[in-house]
Amino acid sequence: MPLRRRSRWWWLGPLASATIFCASLVVLWFIIREIEPGALAGAFANASQRQLGLALGFTALSYLLLTGYDALALKRLGLSIPYRTTALASFTSYSVSFTLGFPIVTGGTVRYWIYSPKGVRASEVASLTVIAGLTFWLGLGAILCACLFYDSEGVARLARTSPLVVQGVGAAVAVGTLGYLAWIASGERTIRVSGWNLPLPGLGITLGQMCLGACEVCAAAAVLFVLLPGGHNIDYPSFLAVYVFACLIGIASHAPGGLGVFEATMLVALSRLPYEGVLGALLLFRIIYYLLPFILALVLLALNEMIRRIRRRER
Repeated sequence: MPLRRRSRWWWLGPLASATIFCASLVVLWFIIREIEPGALAGAFANASQRQLGLALGFTALSYLLLTGYDALALKRLGLSIPYRTTALASFTSYSVSFTLGFPIVTGGTVRYWIYSPKGVRASEVASLTVIAGLTFWLGLGAILCACLFYDSEGVARLARTSPLVVQGVGAAVAVGTLGYLAWIASGERTIRVSGWNLPLPGLGITLGQMCLGACEVCAAAAVLFVLLPGGHNIDYPSFLAVYVFACLIGIASHAPGGLGVFEATMLVALSRLPYEGVLGALLLFRIIYYLLPFILALVLLALNEMIRRIRRRER
């Protein structure tokens, strides 16, 4: 069998992989170093086995739904990729980008590393990343709008404002979402990303994106909700609206995973609850939803690279 000629740029893939892996290890070290052993022990001591089990279950459900983001994007791009590859690329890219931040760069690089051996081009990976991000924003908007209208009084109490303000924000989000749906439904739409035109999903796939994104956001929020100390008397829809708002502020801050900003927002919104209990719940949430998947993603990426190298030697 004749040997295939290597491209002179073959080293870019391994270099990007090594860079992300090393950066991930550095970030992991800083995260672990900042955790106070006493606070961690207290958080685990105050959480019941049922709470931890439910949190782990909702975390698994959230990341399972995240694989649907890539599946819908691949369908829109007309690419046929085995689900095991889609699941690996989705889980590892989100786990890494949630922790490192800059999802277009970090998540896109991890996706390219996994999808490129399947024949997916860099431009297609970039398009996939944009469409998957659009799914998240559509779901976030749908959930925020529904919560603000469903329990405007409860959200107003947590936000220390009037129900009219809450309903006004909900109306603005609804107008924006409905406007986007009408724009998509009126014909083929494209956006220009880094020099190339990206066709946006049609109305059918967009509605699927909204449902999928909304379910994923609900599952992620449920992780923190079940970890809150008992007797908080907060309705889930009210909590969900606060969670989405905290996520938005965290994203706007550009801090990796909204670290610090998300926690501060939640502590202010839930200030009528015991500070220690909420802080312990937030610490557990950060560990269960971010840190554990991040560690698992590093292991999976390392194993994937080992298997790839073994297969190359066998050729």
